[in-house]
Amino acid sequence: MLRFDPFRDLDRLSDQLSRSTRSLLSFDAVRHADEITMYFDVPGVEADDLDVHVEKNELTVKAERRWNGAGKSILASERPQGTFTRQVMLSDALDTDRLDASLSDGVLIVTIPVDASSKQRRVAVKSGPSQTTAIGSDKNAQGSSTQEASKQETAPAADPESTSESDHESA
Repeated sequence: MLRFDPFRDLDRLSDQLSRSTRSLLSFDAVRHADEITMYFDVPGVEADDLDVHVEKNELTVKAERRWNGAGKSILASERPQGTFTRQVMLSDALDTDRLDASLSDGVLIVTIPVDASSKQRRVAVKSGPSQTTAIGSDKNAQGSSTQEASKQETAPAADPESTSESDHESA
């Protein structure tokens, strides 16, 4: 005898729904030298059913997959149908004005060039005479000035009773 569980079908349906929406519009992103390329899986979607737009630094990909089963007996329907949307936040370092999108073998390929000001560049290091002295060089001059500074710091304070009246008035 099977035990009745009213939530079993609901759990199974919820699991199938979450699995199917994760797999549609999943993507990989790769950086080539001066561009970022994103590969979105959109099996069974035609180019006319894709909408790709960018606003500021947010890329939105919308895909619609339809299957017309009118007049047919559907025996199984596991492939997700409907409209699917994916939003991806882009870096400010990308030139979204030159974004390019193409569809090939069920994969939407979005290419975004890296902005010229954000490209990696080599910085030349200049060499020349050093303005600093190395630690430990000129020990005698450094040692005598250090001893004088420590003598000034540890000198006993003047006795307040031995100060003159003029010193008290100026204070």
